[in-house]
Amino acid sequence: MKSAALLLGLAGCLTIAEAQLPAGSAGSSPAPSATPLNLTQTPALETLNGSAMIDKPVPGVLSISILDAIDRGLRHNLALLLSQQEDQTARAQHRRELSALLPNVSGSVSDSVNQINLSAFGIPLPPGLTSPVVGPFGLMDAHAAFSQTVWDFSQLNRVRAAAENQKAAVYSIQDARELVVLAVGNQYLLALANASRFDTANAQLATAQAVFAQAQDMKKAGVSAGIDVLRAQVQMQTQQQRVLAARNQFEHQKMVLARTIGLPVSQQIELTDKSPYAPLPALNLDEALARAYQRRPEYLAAEARTHAAELELTAARREHMPVAQVGGQVGVNGPNPGNAHEIYNLTAGVTIPIFQGGRVKADVQRAEATLRQNKMQLEDLHNRVELEIRSALLDVKTAEDQVAVAQQSIALAGEQLSEAKDRFRAGVSDSLEVVQSQEAVATANETLIQALYLDNVAKLSLAHALGEAEQRTKAFLGGK
Repeated sequence: MKSAALLLGLAGCLTIAEAQLPAGSAGSSPAPSATPLNLTQTPALETLNGSAMIDKPVPGVLSISILDAIDRGLRHNLALLLSQQEDQTARAQHRRELSALLPNVSGSVSDSVNQINLSAFGIPLPPGLTSPVVGPFGLMDAHAAFSQTVWDFSQLNRVRAAAENQKAAVYSIQDARELVVLAVGNQYLLALANASRFDTANAQLATAQAVFAQAQDMKKAGVSAGIDVLRAQVQMQTQQQRVLAARNQFEHQKMVLARTIGLPVSQQIELTDKSPYAPLPALNLDEALARAYQRRPEYLAAEARTHAAELELTAARREHMPVAQVGGQVGVNGPNPGNAHEIYNLTAGVTIPIFQGGRVKADVQRAEATLRQNKMQLEDLHNRVELEIRSALLDVKTAEDQVAVAQQSIALAGEQLSEAKDRFRAGVSDSLEVVQSQEAVATANETLIQALYLDNVAKLSLAHALGEAEQRTKAFLGGK
């Protein structure tokens, strides 16, 4: 269950990191190339970003919506496929434990030729025999044997424990689906953020080119200094560099998204959705906590593993109890098939452990240690669920406030740039004021892009914290 445990450890680590807003000017800090979700606490992150089955590339550009990306991720993502294999392992272990309590039937057919030395076994020669060697003679035997455990309280509890571990594996698959939805949704939102940066950089480049052309015309008319032209040209070239960097980052992120959802990295894809934004409806904290404890798959899996550990402890404590079995065999034997006769035997017995060299005590101590560990992990997860819900609600509220402020900043920065261009055109100021206004617009755009991204990721994390990532994410991002 190692892979499942890694996924369970990852389930509670999806929290929002601080927004890395640019200092001074947009573009001076690079677009985030990695998720701001805190996924660094487990190596299972690499499986979430990978896929085990790759679709064949299709000609041209493939249009991908965020819901299509999530559906593809749920079919191809490596983390989910590995979790499904862990479930098969748990099912096999349950069958193996159960087989010890089920009837065991076997058949055997043999035909042999024998010659034996009676004196080797200390058997005196019967009257009339002069040689201790008897044979050769034939022996044919065909029988069916069966055995059945009537009661074994220790094994019965191990079967129940295996059933609880199988239940935990099923919950682990559900948790893996939740994580895949978050991982794919995050990668898609990152791609949308990079697409917005690319579009914004192109718009800013167009503005810079227009200002540069205006500065050249004003210099030819003798109403502007050469430094204004030079300053406008430097700003235009800076915007060209930002366009190149934004395009590279966008293409890179699309390849990462393709790998996460099982597409060839060479496949050209087009994102059909835009960054969604809608205020979060009011959510009662107590109701959210109660719902999370009832729905969070990793919490339910932890409860199942704790119950399994309790059953394992009971099984260990009952290893000193008697075990009752019945068995027997029925068949035919004789010197040859024509002279074979029916035979059978039935047995019933009770095995009573008397001295086992301290094995029972050792098994009990090991089971007690495992139970204590599972209880501590369950208690920690109980506290972590509350922490994640409270943190996600706080992150959503902060992100929504940041979006509101960023939208106002966009409008103000646009007015500032318009006035600066008018003042420059009228000869009241030089191009420095225009360049500063352009940087203010760039910073405001970057701030809005980052705020929208963090707002969406905060809502995804809240959906995961509630144990409803798959249902709520699809509804939030346009599903029904």
